[in-house]
Order: sequence, then C-alpha cells, then structure tokens
Amino acid sequence: MTAAAATYRYRPAPVRRRTGWGMVRRVLFWLTIAALTAVFLAPLLWMLATSFKTNEDATRLPLSWIPRPLTTQAYRQLFDPASHTPVLQWFGNSLAVAVGTTLLVLVVDSMAAYALARLHFAGRSAVFAVVVGTIFVPAFVFLVPNFLIVSRLGWLDSWWALIVPAAAGAFGVFFLRQFFLSLPRELEESARIDGANQWQTFTRIVLPNARPALATLAVLTFLTSWNDFLWPIYVLFSPGMLTLPAGLSTLQGESTTKYPVIMAGAVVACVPVLLLFVLAQRYVVESVVRSGIKG
Repeated sequence: MTAAAATYRYRPAPVRRRTGWGMVRRVLFWLTIAALTAVFLAPLLWMLATSFKTNEDATRLPLSWIPRPLTTQAYRQLFDPASHTPVLQWFGNSLAVAVGTTLLVLVVDSMAAYALARLHFAGRSAVFAVVVGTIFVPAFVFLVPNFLIVSRLGWLDSWWALIVPAAAGAFGVFFLRQFFLSLPRELEESARIDGANQWQTFTRIVLPNARPALATLAVLTFLTSWNDFLWPIYVLFSPGMLTLPAGLSTLQGESTTKYPVIMAGAVVACVPVLLLFVLAQRYVVESVVRSGIKG
C-alpha cells in the first residue's frame, strides 16, 4: 500500500445549505401551487356540496359550504323513474354519441393526417393551410350550414346529426400530423423493404407507434362531445334523444331553478370525465411533448 493510499481518508462532499432567499422562493412556489389548486377545486367542491342540500338551503343567504341538513333528495329526484328527467337515458345517449364520435374522428383524422405528413401530392401545403385555417373560424359560424346539411340528409333528431359532422374537425388532423412528423422515417422504410404496402405500413407501423397521440385525441374528442350543449339543442327535439348537458338544461324552469338537482346532474356528468383523465393522463403528456418536435 502506498503512502498516499495509506493517508487517504474519505471526505464527504460538503452539503450545500439553502440560502434564505432560496427557502423563500420554495415556500412561495408551494403557496402558489396550493392557491391554484384551491381555485380549481373550489367550484367542484361547491357543486358537490350543493348537490346534498335542499332547495331552500341552496338559496339561503348567507351561503354555506356545509349542507344543513345533509340530504340525498336531489339524487333521488334525479333518478326517480316517475319523474320527467330520464337522466340515465340522457347519460346513455351522451356516452353512445361521445364514443361514436371519438371512433369516427380517430379513423378520419388519422388517415388525413398521415396523407398530409407522408404522402407527396400536388397542393399538399395548400390543403394543409386551408385545414389549419378553419381552426380560427368561430364554431358558431358553422351552425346554420351544418343544420341545413343534416336537415337535407334527414338526420334531425338522431345521433347521426351529432356524430358525423364532428369528423370534419381540423384540430385532430393538425395534431396527428405533427406527431407523425416526429416518427422516424426509418420505421416505414424498413416495412417497405420487407414488402409492406402503404396501407400495411400505416396500420401496422405508424398507428401502433402513435398510440399516445391517438389516446390524447380520443380524450379531447370525447370531452368535447360529452360537454357539447349548443349543437344538440339545435338538432334534437325528442326528450328521450337528448344528451346529458342538453337534458340537464330542462331542469331550469321559467320561475324556479332546482339548484341541488342541477348540481347532482353535474356531479354525474363529471364522473366519466375524471375517470378518463386518470386513465389517460400519461398518454396526454407524452403525446404533447412529442407532437411539438417537428413543425
């Protein structure tokens, strides 16, 4: 053993102490996070609390967070088979329309996005510019044209009027195109060398690698369809055909408003949304990060 090795002693690295300003910044950061969390959670907690109140308690001044008395009267009235509020049917209608819309958007937008990202044809840039340009057009501009189209097709008061027009959205095409551009071309070239045609490359190579983007688009499309209120009340007329947001609006009368019942319906409408976010949040983060790599 050499003299240098014999005299060596382990000396731990000095611990960096946080300065006073560093501690203040950390405390301010967490206080800001807590404040923002409270701002976002307060409406949800108020909605939940109001759903367990009586109508008199919900309109009593001063307002109170704690229901007095605590009752499930609003939920019993909401799900009462003898009432004129078929919430379960509205819930099923919304679920069927949202799922159908999501599936159609994924099929149509993925094919259009792949064509704009990988195929070379005359006017591709112009087509993409027109598609992106429609994103900046306010949605209410399309109300009358879409209504006339679905009326001519005989789709009024049917789910077709809610599902089919949603497939023409430009955001999904733009979002998936950006993600497809981030995928390595070597994957597709290897598939073609192995004898795969364009369709096989798209379905067996591109789509499996685009699952995060597809999951994100599915979540966004589902939420948009689930929360849609204006278009359903334009094209649906039968009470049994209404979706949940449109149906809940009928709970508000001309002279009185049943706030606990409306809040109970809103709680029911929030459950699928929260479950969807919990299950798909990691895909959302991954796709947003990757879709911005290439423009």
